[in-house]
Amino acid sequence: MLESYVTPILMSYVNRYIKNLKPSDLQLSLWGGDVVLSKLELKLDVLEQELKLPFTFLSGHIHELRIHVPWTKLGSEPVVITINTMECILKLKDGAQQEDHESCGSSSTNRSATESMKSAVKPRRVQQSASPDPDLPPGYVQSLIRRVVNNVNIVINNLILKYVEDDIVLSVNITSAECYTVDEFWDRAFMDISATDLVLRKMINFSDCTVCLDKRNASGKIEFYQEPLLYKCSFRTRLHFTYDNLNSKMPSIIKIHTLVESLKLSISDQQLPMFIRIMQLGIALYYGEIGNFKDGESEDLICHTKDVLGNITGAEDETSSVMQYPTQYINQDPYLHHDDDQQQGWVSWAWSFVPAIVSYDDEENDSSGIDDGTMLHPQKSQSLKDPIISIGFYCTKATVTFKLTEMQAESSYYSPQKVKSKEVICWEQEGTTVEVLMKGELFFDCQIGFVGCQAMCLKGIMGIKDFEENMNRSDEEAYFFNCGENLSAKGMTYLTNSLFDYRSPENNSIRAEFILDAAHHKETYTEIAGMQRFGAFYMDYLYTMESTNGKVSGNQQDLSSVKSEDFGNVQEMSTKSLIVGPLNLRLDSSAVHRIMKMIVCALEHEYEPYSRTKPDIVDGNRTMPSSEEVASLEEYIPTRLTTFTVLKCTIIIPVAEFNLLDHLMPIIMGEKNLSGLLNTASFQPLRPLPSIRILVDKVNLEHSVPMYAEQLVHMVSSLGQPSDNLLHYCYSHCYLKIFGFQAALTSLDSKGLYCFPVPVIPSFSTAVYGKLIKFPKYWSKRAHVPLTECIFELPNLTVQATRAQTLLLQTIYQSWCHPVGNVSSVVVNEALLNEVFQTSGVKSKNPLPTLEGSIQNVELKYCGTSLVKCASGTVGSIKICAKAPGDCGKEKLIPLIQGPSDTRDLHSSKWLNESRKPESLLAPDLVAFTIQIPQYMDYCHNSGIVQAAVTQGRKEQEHPLLHVGISVRAM
Repeated sequence: MLESYVTPILMSYVNRYIKNLKPSDLQLSLWGGDVVLSKLELKLDVLEQELKLPFTFLSGHIHELRIHVPWTKLGSEPVVITINTMECILKLKDGAQQEDHESCGSSSTNRSATESMKSAVKPRRVQQSASPDPDLPPGYVQSLIRRVVNNVNIVINNLILKYVEDDIVLSVNITSAECYTVDEFWDRAFMDISATDLVLRKMINFSDCTVCLDKRNASGKIEFYQEPLLYKCSFRTRLHFTYDNLNSKMPSIIKIHTLVESLKLSISDQQLPMFIRIMQLGIALYYGEIGNFKDGESEDLICHTKDVLGNITGAEDETSSVMQYPTQYINQDPYLHHDDDQQQGWVSWAWSFVPAIVSYDDEENDSSGIDDGTMLHPQKSQSLKDPIISIGFYCTKATVTFKLTEMQAESSYYSPQKVKSKEVICWEQEGTTVEVLMKGELFFDCQIGFVGCQAMCLKGIMGIKDFEENMNRSDEEAYFFNCGENLSAKGMTYLTNSLFDYRSPENNSIRAEFILDAAHHKETYTEIAGMQRFGAFYMDYLYTMESTNGKVSGNQQDLSSVKSEDFGNVQEMSTKSLIVGPLNLRLDSSAVHRIMKMIVCALEHEYEPYSRTKPDIVDGNRTMPSSEEVASLEEYIPTRLTTFTVLKCTIIIPVAEFNLLDHLMPIIMGEKNLSGLLNTASFQPLRPLPSIRILVDKVNLEHSVPMYAEQLVHMVSSLGQPSDNLLHYCYSHCYLKIFGFQAALTSLDSKGLYCFPVPVIPSFSTAVYGKLIKFPKYWSKRAHVPLTECIFELPNLTVQATRAQTLLLQTIYQSWCHPVGNVSSVVVNEALLNEVFQTSGVKSKNPLPTLEGSIQNVELKYCGTSLVKCASGTVGSIKICAKAPGDCGKEKLIPLIQGPSDTRDLHSSKWLNESRKPESLLAPDLVAFTIQIPQYMDYCHNSGIVQAAVTQGRKEQEHPLLHVGISVRAM
């Protein structure tokens, strides 16, 4: 009978997670074809043991569970499992509970889990002992069971998940979620893998997902319900599994891609700190800072967990490759084999749980002749290779709205207060992609990008009605930030090679190929390729690990126990590249005040950090590393490299139309609203609006840090004379390069157009380099080792401005730095604007004199050791001159200060009126200086302060032109 094979499969899963079930009653109900179970309690201890999350379940129950088995059409119709109203409440495990869970393994929980699993196995053994039906050949049974498992439909109606922490209550409510099997066109069908098509496809539809974030009081009650973060969002997930052969127990390629057409998030000022707290929790879990890790472990070692999705050990164990997979592939009583050293972190759990999505029950092992409690043969365990897993999230359009809330009381004294919210800022994003590709613990890649984004101001901000409906301001004025391209013009490039792309290999019955080599990956996913696909933002995070002697395993969680000589056997690499496309940012009064309000709201909380920095404790009993260990470090030291690049950046800083910081800062800091003192009704947009426009061709920031900083510094600092190469890797390095920086004055007219810019700072480039040693306490007795070092280089900088332009710059500066306390008091003299922005195409009869200053070849250095601080620098040349109209329309250049200069002919009047350049590029620097100051002033009486300065020849002169001005004053 088919029931003798199919029934134990269903019973094992149901009885594993549900309390107080009688296997005999469940077995009889299944044979009838339909099972209805009501008011079920979940086995919370089993869930905690199996998931190994740093959370504990406060409650978990199922209102109704239905199982429909079409016995007469089992080969053509799916088994349907329906769950009506499932609710679970979780909280973060506290330290005592977590340590107890790690140290003793929660013996009571293990006993209950073991007993429940034994009870679940007993009825299955009874069925296995029964003689099989002679009319059903074994090959047919295996094929039928595979078809049944591959086509099980799971329907969950009203799924409720809640997470509570401190005063935070996060709830997720999904009205309906359904998982079913589909065909090659992603239509619902009854499918199975075959020798010609070793592919299984599934679809999961989520309907009306609502996410709420509320604050509870000390008694645990929610006084005021906030608006949902996400309200009734629907999305769908496509799953694609590729097998190597019909007998494969796990796919070789797993693709899980999710598409959201529209994602609308709403965050209030009260929800923002809680939202950031939840994000910090996710980051802390991702890096392993909480959960199975104990306090005091090195931060760098913890960060390594994220990189490798596992850990390294000094020896290879045959069973280690088996234990990283779900235990249902290996043993029928998984809870009997959990040792303390096998406890995994959250990321390791996530990796090991992914293959369970398509797992088969132990019945396949049983039907193949494997007895209960028997481990798979070592050869079989070695054949379980790590699958290639691709996880993707795609969003066509996302909107995030930030709101300010205020309490409003009803007319009656006893009426409850209500929360009223007002939208102040909105972020819109198109074509978002998040893709993760991994294979085992040796390769991990994450790519994030989006096609376009923009931010706009909405309504008013704390009494300033700058964008209310009655203001009749255009949308172009409301948008203060935009980056990238429009999705309609760019196309659907963000879906490239996804399961939602009709051109992808999977949708054309072609086996997909993946790049799992670091060198090939860097050649393919370049900065240009990322910008071509997205346009606004692109991030590529790549981690690879190669073992030179095969000593790699994923079961060791405590990296602090790794021997120093084993680090040379593993070559790791972590690179992170972030690229921002051409962007435009306008920092006007409306945008600045809204951004400030968001920042302050985010800081208004009293949450304790999830992890604290470990204090530097120097071990006095350090041993000298061997020559082999030093040679291994000299050969390769793993680092984390991060590069951040911004292309074509345009920033506009207009004069402050309103600057009420003296009134707004008390409001921002949480004091009483003082907006009644403001004359907000008189606010009108200022046109023309003078502004400073800043253009940057490219900004590049590089940051590198060693992966295992504490172990590396511990070893290198114990050496008598470490090499420069080893010392180099003991620092965190930062390199900032700015190309094509220029600034100009412009003005926005009433039509929303900017006039032709007037240059103030021509294009120049500069660079800054700095390094900071890791764990400086280890180097306190090494006076020759720099703790901090910084270098600044400026090849050339020129600043030019007329008197009118200088006054206008002063007006813009004062409008921001000196609040005037009245909305309508910001006025710019019209005559001043006419002098600065002359009509295009019309030459002025009396061109204004211009003052120009330039400086070349500037290099500044700073270095600090445990004893002294030293600063040095050189200035190649400096020149300040006045440009005035000369004869025949030519510009006359009058030098005021110039150096270095040959002053041998200084007595000649002709020499004073000439403008000359340095004799050659090899000319001596104008200024060179060096300053040394002791770190501790107690040494001043002994060492003193050393100063040295050298100045080459320079000339100065005063010209009557400097006393000629214009009768214009800035208001």
